[in-house]
Amino acid sequence: MPAPDKTTTATSAAFFDLDKTIIASSSALAFSKPFLRQGLINRRAALKSAYAQLMFALSGADADRTERLRAEISRMCTGWDVSQVQAIVRETLHDVVAPLVYAEAAELIEQHKAEGRDVIVLSATGEEVVRPIAEMLGITHSMGSRMEIVDGRYSGKLDFYCYGEYKAVAARRIASEHGYDLADCHAYSDSSTDIPLLEVVGHPHVVNPDKALRRLAQERDWPIHTFANPVSVRTRIPTTTAAVAVGLGVSAVAAGATLFGLSRRKQRESPSRN
Repeated sequence: MPAPDKTTTATSAAFFDLDKTIIASSSALAFSKPFLRQGLINRRAALKSAYAQLMFALSGADADRTERLRAEISRMCTGWDVSQVQAIVRETLHDVVAPLVYAEAAELIEQHKAEGRDVIVLSATGEEVVRPIAEMLGITHSMGSRMEIVDGRYSGKLDFYCYGEYKAVAARRIASEHGYDLADCHAYSDSSTDIPLLEVVGHPHVVNPDKALRRLAQERDWPIHTFANPVSVRTRIPTTTAAVAVGLGVSAVAAGATLFGLSRRKQRESPSRN
């Protein structure tokens, strides 16, 4: 297949969810050990995070449970020093994330790029984590949740929650900015919480879907992919990746399969969305 002409602008894109779509776990769980070692969380919180991820893996996405977990993670992470989090993620990204990347996802990403499409990651995980993972894989653009920072610390307030219908909002915004025809775009996700994103493109795909998403995919004849081979992509990772600011690594725990985005609202506050 001839390489796409790099002097032209892509008119379509492939949007990918992150957790359990590109990587075989959640970013929050992946970074829990280094955060534990550096004292950002205690052992009880780390075990709680691991248990929560197991429950999501077994039972699939549930919006109410997701919101409760989001509030708990927000409470736990409010007040974290941004510089410390950035340093931890910068130093451990290659070790904790690279071995979790699905080979099938990496191959699809390369295939879409070879066919001339831009590749975009949309995740409820914080931008500070999503961006370096995207760069690690040579992905064109990315968008994650954005947290407010006050005096160098996470305040617990969410500026943009890249989850549910807001992923579709993000896809429309990116398409408008870059001139993509959404009817020609592809999207990949494992979670029924991402149905709005899948419905906004012309070519929706589901990956290791939860029960609700599998049922919908079968009804609508959407392609169903099984990713089962996480392998290290270390050889594809530039050694300079670490320079990216990676703030809220663990501040987000899985929305169905992707919501461990950064929503550090205090537990006493009700979740807010823009």
